[in-house]
Amino acid sequence: MTGSGTDKTKTRKELDGPVVVLVEPQLGENIGMCARAMGNFGLTRLRIVNPRDGWPNMAAQRAAAGADHILDQVELFDSVEAAVADCSLLFATTARAHDQAKPVVGPEEAARQIVQEVAMGGTTAIMFGRERYGLENDEVALANRIVTFPVNPGFASLNLAQAVLLMGYEWFKLETSNALPFAMTERSERASSHQMQAFFDNLVNELDKVEFLRPPEKRDVMLVNMRNIFMRMEPTKQDMHTLHGVVMAIAEGRKGPAKGGILDGNEATRLRALLAEHSDGRAPSDSGGTVRGLARLLRRNPTDAERILWQALRTDRRFASHFKRQTPVGRHIPDFVSFTKRIAIELVNPAETETIVRERGARSEWLEARGYRICLISTADAEADLAGQLDRLAAMG
Repeated sequence: MTGSGTDKTKTRKELDGPVVVLVEPQLGENIGMCARAMGNFGLTRLRIVNPRDGWPNMAAQRAAAGADHILDQVELFDSVEAAVADCSLLFATTARAHDQAKPVVGPEEAARQIVQEVAMGGTTAIMFGRERYGLENDEVALANRIVTFPVNPGFASLNLAQAVLLMGYEWFKLETSNALPFAMTERSERASSHQMQAFFDNLVNELDKVEFLRPPEKRDVMLVNMRNIFMRMEPTKQDMHTLHGVVMAIAEGRKGPAKGGILDGNEATRLRALLAEHSDGRAPSDSGGTVRGLARLLRRNPTDAERILWQALRTDRRFASHFKRQTPVGRHIPDFVSFTKRIAIELVNPAETETIVRERGARSEWLEARGYRICLISTADAEADLAGQLDRLAAMG
């Protein structure tokens, strides 16, 4: 897996670009971040004039974030004159007017001139000054051009690496004809008119069932607006399959446990009956795959009453952190259990079968023999009078 943007499986672009000259940089971290910015835009030649903290610099290596190929080839100089002696076109970056009679250009124009000069075989360089006060007048005097950025005049100072990045970006964009590194992958062919019509017919059919397209006099306008929404999307065939599925899932409503829905009382009763009949008093872990599957299904698909009661048990200060849901106690799994309070809660669904009642009785007897108190709560009471049921539970201690 690649990092957040660097794919080491791809070949680096190393173009014949300008030399970056850092004049007396103060912090190793800034040198490293400049190297990282250079690497982003294919610049490789870095010259440093009298770095304050010496060279090599571990802080620079850490901040370079992998741009070691640039730091390994750094050229050191004792003076600015020596560092730029071979340059035929030199730019000095500054946020301040130095009152010198020489052309002042922005980064885009500087990039254009650099590309032209390199094409003619010349050597170009861009000077960047100290973090604290930039380039001095005599250093700017060595340059052929001044580069300044269109920034807020009242807050014009840039971080050293930011200035390098802006120049590198403008040059690289021009050098590569502004080519982006990747484009959206076409995962599927564009949907045909027939597919679009089939989807729209299906959508309108379902909307008519719920009387969405009303009043009647606005129906035609609404249909045109909806059709235009999907046409503007220019969906693919895969998009159409997905949208068909979305419409049908909404139209058909909750599907019970197989679809990850919330069980109603009747569904929960049937599922508990199946679990009771297959388990024959054994814990799911001791039973076959069918029983374990039914137990997981029941746990993942709570009834409305279970969901409401579980939310209350987790948020009410009297019970928070005390109760667990569908947790084995020996061979048995009550709906909710508190090991600290020695209380087991059993939810009673309407129209339960004899099998479920018999299993609950055996479970309650087993738990009571081991010091647990049983609290039976009907699902109707849990939904209609939750506060009263919680008070009754609190009274048990």
